[in-house]
Amino acid sequence: MALPLMQKATAVWLVDNTSLTFKQIAEFCGLHELEVNGIADGEVAGGIRGMDPIANNQLTGDEIKRCEKDVNASLVLMVNPAAVGEGKRRGPKYTPLSKRQDRPAAIAWLVKFHPEMSDAQISKLIGTTKPTIQSIRQRTHWNIGNIQPLDPVALGLCKQIEVDNIIKKLNKSSSIKNQSSIKEDNTTKLVSVEESLKIDEKIRNNEADKEYSSESMVDPNSIFNLPKDD
Repeated sequence: MALPLMQKATAVWLVDNTSLTFKQIAEFCGLHELEVNGIADGEVAGGIRGMDPIANNQLTGDEIKRCEKDVNASLVLMVNPAAVGEGKRRGPKYTPLSKRQDRPAAIAWLVKFHPEMSDAQISKLIGTTKPTIQSIRQRTHWNIGNIQPLDPVALGLCKQIEVDNIIKKLNKSSSIKNQSSIKEDNTTKLVSVEESLKIDEKIRNNEADKEYSSESMVDPNSIFNLPKDD
């Protein structure tokens, strides 16, 4: 689902300027309903200035009025060029602060059970950095003695389907490499010195047989001096 720009600032404006329910605002802004409740109480987003979604072409006044009349209705985000691609990020994905302390345990689990994964794949999967991955691989991390490997899916750092997709790609690439190596082995098969001498001997014998057979073929006319037909 597409989200508006500056979700919390938009939520602050909607709380202050509309009669929308906390649930409607939370769904539209991609926040938890309790966060919106905290914004209304002044406990969350303190100091954040509200951003008008109407002025930024993310909502219309009619859309807000429609949802104010029906508490079960959901706000629909307008097509906004500035919001296109907002959900797509390059590099490591964003990890909530509450889960960042679990990343070393997740890295240790992936390194232990899926050592074939590259640093780039792990970094993209759970939103960490390559130096951190290297320090855990090489066991030079400052807290390596207390890190216990834990499944990143169970920790909520990624989804099982994301892990499965990476494993499928790795299995596919490894099978292709194995097939190519088998072909190379068949085309460039090495033989021992003894086998090489036997092969050379067979070749020499075959060539000698060919020479003998060509020399042994004698013209019968030359032996019996038969007259040639006119």
